[in-house]
Amino acid sequence: MEVSVRVPMDRIAVLIGRKGMTRKSLEKAANVGLEIDSETGDVSITWDPEKTDPVVMMKFPELVKAIGRGMSPKKAIKLMEDEVYFQLYDMREWVGKQYLQQKRMRGRLIGSEGKIRKFIESNSGCEMAVYGSTVVLIGDEEGLPLAANAVERILRGAEHSTVVKAMERERRDRKLASRRLDSIAERGPETSTGFDELVPGLADARARNRRYKNAQVDPEDEEAINEMMELAEDETIEYGEE
Repeated sequence: MEVSVRVPMDRIAVLIGRKGMTRKSLEKAANVGLEIDSETGDVSITWDPEKTDPVVMMKFPELVKAIGRGMSPKKAIKLMEDEVYFQLYDMREWVGKQYLQQKRMRGRLIGSEGKIRKFIESNSGCEMAVYGSTVVLIGDEEGLPLAANAVERILRGAEHSTVVKAMERERRDRKLASRRLDSIAERGPETSTGFDELVPGLADARARNRRYKNAQVDPEDEEAINEMMELAEDETIEYGEE
């Protein structure tokens, strides 16, 4: 099978690597073949469906796109992991095609000395690349939504301080939700409702009640009734008048 992806001309050298080492490493890691046209930027990806993992077949074109849109191969290769995903934004959909507007937005997404991009990466665990008119994110199912929300807020024109506070709040909320789920899993189904501590002996009474219910005899079962009515050796029945 074959899929084609177009890569910007100034990213071809990055995809190939020194003496072709990057291309060879990617081919080996994913069990695919790469044909790169240095004149057009077209990259043909070929593989044998019987030998290549279906997940890899689906995700490898995204890996090539990520490298083409500014991400280093060492970071992009994380996409080969099962629980890591890819997301791409075209800022032209938000600010239009004017170069100056795109340049301004790139600056806002990166921040002074790269601080905003670093903040998003460190607080989401994602990799982020801003290149030309695009933004690329790579991360897991927990971190990717955090990074995506932050990027979208910036694209909509939110102030950096607002983005930072919102991301910190979302991360905190996710941690609390995760702790609640972990706590529920640890407690399991047999947990105290709180009444056991308030009413001494309640748990014992419940246990006795369960034993009594289990000891009840089916009134339709004649054999079980007869067995229940049999007297032990030290038991007698005496009749008297009141």
